[in-house]
Amino acid sequence: MELPVTKLRIGLVIFPLILLTIAPILFLLFGYPLYYSSSSSIYKRLTTSSSETPLPLPSSNRSLPLLASSSDHDETLSSEPSLDDNDYDDTYHGLKPPSPLHNNISISSSNVDHQEKEHRRKKRKAKKCDLFTGEWVPNHEAPYYTNTTCWAIHEHQNCMKYGRPDLGFLKWRWKPKQCDLPLFDPYEFLEIVRGKNMAFVGDSVNRNHVQSLICLLSQVEDPEDDSRQQDFDFNFQRWKYKTYNFTIATFWTTHLVRSEENGPAGPNSFYNLYLDEPDPSWASQVAEFDYIIISSGQWFFRPLFLYDKQKMIGCLYCYIPGVRNVGAHFAYRRALRTTFKTIIGLENFKGEVFLRTFAPSHFEQGEWDKGGNCLRTRPFRSNETELEGMDLETHTIQLDEFRIAKRDRNKSNGLNLRLLDVTQMMLLRPDGHPSRFGHKPEDKVILYNDCVHWCLPGPIDSWNDILLEMLQLEI
Repeated sequence: MELPVTKLRIGLVIFPLILLTIAPILFLLFGYPLYYSSSSSIYKRLTTSSSETPLPLPSSNRSLPLLASSSDHDETLSSEPSLDDNDYDDTYHGLKPPSPLHNNISISSSNVDHQEKEHRRKKRKAKKCDLFTGEWVPNHEAPYYTNTTCWAIHEHQNCMKYGRPDLGFLKWRWKPKQCDLPLFDPYEFLEIVRGKNMAFVGDSVNRNHVQSLICLLSQVEDPEDDSRQQDFDFNFQRWKYKTYNFTIATFWTTHLVRSEENGPAGPNSFYNLYLDEPDPSWASQVAEFDYIIISSGQWFFRPLFLYDKQKMIGCLYCYIPGVRNVGAHFAYRRALRTTFKTIIGLENFKGEVFLRTFAPSHFEQGEWDKGGNCLRTRPFRSNETELEGMDLETHTIQLDEFRIAKRDRNKSNGLNLRLLDVTQMMLLRPDGHPSRFGHKPEDKVILYNDCVHWCLPGPIDSWNDILLEMLQLEI
């Protein structure tokens, strides 16, 4: 019985020795040629790829944090920036100066960058994200320009110049609920609009928007004044970005339709509104533009005499016997309808028209002329306030008239109507207004506490984040 056990032990020793001897021989005969062939093909692909595809150029997304990975979806306003009033140091967090490579080669020439951007766009578009529903979340990298780095800021919105102490309002960005919204990329914006022109039609809040856009683009290029008339208030000006052959123009209009001030100028002066006639200051010129951004709202809550076909049909706040006193929104609806009808009827116009919805004011403890002010220093959460009253009705009218215009646009042979709906996001920003920091304390101004316009830099910079996203995705 011991002999078989001895043989088994000998076999257990000899078998591994034979296996260790044969395995290297088998690898040399069969394995190594396969490995060499495989590795050579990989090396060949790598070297061929590197010689045919240029390396990615430096990113055009300026020196910004990468925005909102999937983990950012849980980010809420509970993580507010821990900013004291004196934490702001006027540091310019904007774009690094472009390298010489940028001057000679377009950023879009990088195939890798282009493919990555297209992939991100398709992914965002597939989600059908509602860009206009979300929250304001902390953004410690902001601002991307200041009152010392941008020349275009209007005095009344230059809050830092006039000593606003609570500068934490700068440290927020808009985060849609369903997706991520990249911060404004000035290079990408200018590439999209290369060779085109953009008109902003509206009141002083619209001008506020234009100045924000110019400040963001100043990280790449400052435009040259190309105005057809001298205008120091930015009401009727044109700016040309020569490198990109792109022009921005502003057309200031109080009511979108033709209006005439009736009587002495002042905050309570009457306006004659011709509800069936567009304001010729813009209507006679916008056909030449590729993009038109229209907005209005605040001026319709002042005393008005209303005309249709040259006949008075009513008034607002006039209380004159025999004259029909109509609600404030009657005139607004008619003015919007005339505006859309005019644009849809433009001969050979095939551009894109954006209706930017109105941004609510935030007067508290009184109306604008009765001591009302806006002293909050943080955004609201979406569940802390809601649109109501006249603000809600104004927004509803805008949506209604936009839908009517979309229905009628088929007659326009190519006109594209788009809705830039900023009302809800701006309702949440009572902290973004100049208040009393839009002028010197001793200045006598009509709007002493300004809770209508917006500080620059400030919340309305996010309007351009959304505008660029809409231009990219064609939503």
